[in-house]
Amino acid sequence: MDVSSAAHPEQLGVQGSGLFFRVLGPLEVHAGDRVHTMTGSLQRTLLTSLLISPGQPLAAEQLYGELWGENPPPTFENSLQAHVYRLRRTLQKLAGPNRTAPELLTRSSGYALDLRAGAIDAETFRGLSSRARECMRREPERAYRLFGEALSLWRGEPLQGVAQGPMCQSMALALEEEHLAVVEDTLWLGMQLADPVHTISELKRMSSIHPWRERLTEMLMLALYRAGRQAEAVEAYNSARLRLVNELGLEPSAKLRRLLQDILNQDPALDFAGLVPGAAL
Repeated sequence: MDVSSAAHPEQLGVQGSGLFFRVLGPLEVHAGDRVHTMTGSLQRTLLTSLLISPGQPLAAEQLYGELWGENPPPTFENSLQAHVYRLRRTLQKLAGPNRTAPELLTRSSGYALDLRAGAIDAETFRGLSSRARECMRREPERAYRLFGEALSLWRGEPLQGVAQGPMCQSMALALEEEHLAVVEDTLWLGMQLADPVHTISELKRMSSIHPWRERLTEMLMLALYRAGRQAEAVEAYNSARLRLVNELGLEPSAKLRRLLQDILNQDPALDFAGLVPGAAL
């Protein structure tokens, strides 16, 4: 099964008659088949700040920090009002006469973007991931497909091209962690359902990118063992341990050490993990 094929927002039923916003990569605004990018770093940052807190009023002080950090201009209050006015006009222009632009509301406590459900790819990603986890045990093939749809929404690092104020930076880190967790769940299902050779190669690649994620090492060891490559499974453990000891002064977790012993003892249970997430790990 291929979990990397790209999914267009309309294919996922998330676009409808309004604008669709993508933050899982560079910021994009979709109006039907038209794709727009926001010009001006401050406009991108303002829109993104409002998108990641849909419907929630953001205090002007929060937006000052996102747009200008610790060095706001002397007229920052007027500047923020001008940027809000410009963004409101831009959204209406991008929507055109046939689509509905989200309302950029002015509240006594700040500003809020009134988004309809399913109008941002991060929300769609989270919804697909949640549905996939709900059916991992009983419908693993469906879970694998849903995880693939979720991952296809990603186009690079989240919130690219946006000034990294405290709120945007925190959201970017949270999204990256969620993305990696979905990749791990997808690889786990891939060990059961997909081409084992492809899964092993992807596990090796991910382990090299994220050397401190022991779950990736565990899955790599188990996948190699099930493919009849016991020596490579032991070597994967030894390499991970050496890296941990040399760079962090830490020993592998008890869970990883137990898996090594099970592999050395050729425990029959390793071949019959079933489709329960983490059962053999």
